[in-house]
Amino acid sequence: MFRTTLIAWILLFLAGPALAQPEAKGDRVEVNGMQMYYEVSGEGEPLVVLHGAYMNIETMGAIIPKLAETHKVYALEFQGHGRTTDIDRPITYPNLADDVAVFMDKVGLKKADVLGYSMGTAAGLQLAIRHPDKVNKLVAASAAYDAAGWQPEFTAFKPQMTVEMFVNMPFAQDYKKLAANPDGFPALVKKLIALEHEPMAWGAEVKALKTPVLIIAGDADVATLEHAVAMFRLLGGGGMGDMGKPLPASRLAILPATSHTAVIGQTELLMGIIEPFLKGETPKGMFQ
Repeated sequence: MFRTTLIAWILLFLAGPALAQPEAKGDRVEVNGMQMYYEVSGEGEPLVVLHGAYMNIETMGAIIPKLAETHKVYALEFQGHGRTTDIDRPITYPNLADDVAVFMDKVGLKKADVLGYSMGTAAGLQLAIRHPDKVNKLVAASAAYDAAGWQPEFTAFKPQMTVEMFVNMPFAQDYKKLAANPDGFPALVKKLIALEHEPMAWGAEVKALKTPVLIIAGDADVATLEHAVAMFRLLGGGGMGDMGKPLPASRLAILPATSHTAVIGQTELLMGIIEPFLKGETPKGMFQ
């Protein structure tokens, strides 16, 4: 049942109509041996957007053009995803993070805010851990910092993942429409399945972060609510306000009635959470 439900969500989310991004300028840049595709849109402070697994810029939906109304958005496509070429290298979160760091150097971004979703959040966390000088603030939507934080259903599902399970899905055909190598989807799936089995236990590194992090999770997400709270506490959150002390730089937002694949599609709700965080704005209480 869980596998059927998860696959149905993937199909619904990835096979849906792509949303146009007006005035976005696409280009490619060489990054660690691959040709990385990216788009730049909007004006303002720079914001790097990192998509989830099996996704691309278009399937991130309306959030990118909405962010471009107030930011200069750099949306990239990871190794083997979208229009970015694949290379003979595993897909790991440290590798993805290092790719983002090189990308930023290539396009002249010394430092920027970063927004990640799912796989992109894990890459963003590793970017903040490995290259802290690159990240001003991190929006971490729908991911985990430790494999122990996954929902039991997802942990049980991971060993069942096969390449055949994914290559027979309709969005495997959609991959061919953008990919530099239209026949490269099975190789990408194999790498992404391997990524699910990579060790993930970054608690000490997260606790040491100086980067402000906005944690966003659905109340029915792929990671448990307890895990999101634990991450917030590692970052200094979870105490009582209104006691004369400033609030922590990091924040936590839980979206109601929201599964993993529903998080990124709630554009207006997300903007109401993300924008105040990036601007450093907080709600005013009685004692402020």
